[in-house]
Amino acid sequence: MWQMPMDDEYRDLIKSTVADVANSGGRFAGMITAAKFLPGIRGQYAVLHLDIAGTAWNDDEKPYLPKGPSGVAMRSLVEFGLGFGNSA
Repeated sequence: MWQMPMDDEYRDLIKSTVADVANSGGRFAGMITAAKFLPGIRGQYAVLHLDIAGTAWNDDEKPYLPKGPSGVAMRSLVEFGLGFGNSA
């Protein structure tokens, strides 16, 4: 996991003529424009964007992963959340 680039140039991809922001920046830089979309609607709250679409579903059964929904990011998300309880 890493922090996505949040350069202002990506904001241009979600400009809208009919709304505050468009909910899609198109095909290119999709996960970045999705991350740029969230701060515009979140108000005072912190936002965590998990882009798991590519790993969310397993088409073929594997010895270590069943066919269907993978839940592949769940362990990471739980560990991340548990880390907040241990901060000083």
